[in-house]
Amino acid sequence: MSKEIIVVTAAYGAQTVKQLGGQQALFDAIQGANADGIEIRQELLQPNDNLDNIANGLQTRQLSAVYSVPDTLFQHHAPIEISTLQRYFNDAKKLNARFLKLSLGDLPEHYDLTDVINLLKHYSTQLVIENDQTEVGGHIAPLKRFFVDVVEKELPIKMAFDMANWHWLGEDPVVAAQHFAPLVAYIHVKACQLRADNKRVAVALDDSDGSWKAVLNLLPSNVPRGIEFPLEGDDLRAVTEHYVSLLKEI
Repeated sequence: MSKEIIVVTAAYGAQTVKQLGGQQALFDAIQGANADGIEIRQELLQPNDNLDNIANGLQTRQLSAVYSVPDTLFQHHAPIEISTLQRYFNDAKKLNARFLKLSLGDLPEHYDLTDVINLLKHYSTQLVIENDQTEVGGHIAPLKRFFVDVVEKELPIKMAFDMANWHWLGEDPVVAAQHFAPLVAYIHVKACQLRADNKRVAVALDDSDGSWKAVLNLLPSNVPRGIEFPLEGDDLRAVTEHYVSLLKEI
């Protein structure tokens, strides 16, 4: 059975998205590549973008949506302001987004998510928390502590598992995958490598050492897979189709 593949617009690079005139300019190429959906990035929205128009563009192409916001569930030792989270969910609702993706932020010792949970009840969009590349939100330990609470209290929150971000924090993606797999609702497929200057960069799967396959095999096969590694070349539809086809079958 072929997998559900989401293409993350950021995979094309912020500069390319801007030069093309916004994320909607990529819809035809992504649809032509036989993808199932698109991850819309809040940080790549243009000043004149309209979420209703973006939603219509997705709907007419029968593409599902994920909405990614570069913000955190916890900030200043407390949960996110409810009015802010509600705004994100309202935007996600306009897009008919399946997921709203945030990062963890700085998890306090004690916290109360009652207001957050009450808000989530009003939306069909699933909140997912992604391991990012920050000290507070990218290590296994704080994410483990948070998701233990999620499981114990049966909170309606799932994980977005970024396969490569662990490397930026010196964590082992295989160990992370073994632990978090039951909580994963969405996967960011990504590979990375160390450059000569000792900086880590994301790379296309074909340019990687192939270790991503072992990580992917540990994760659920029935959840959407998002392409978040660099998609570059003269023919964006062709390069996208190559990886969509690969990840649908592997």
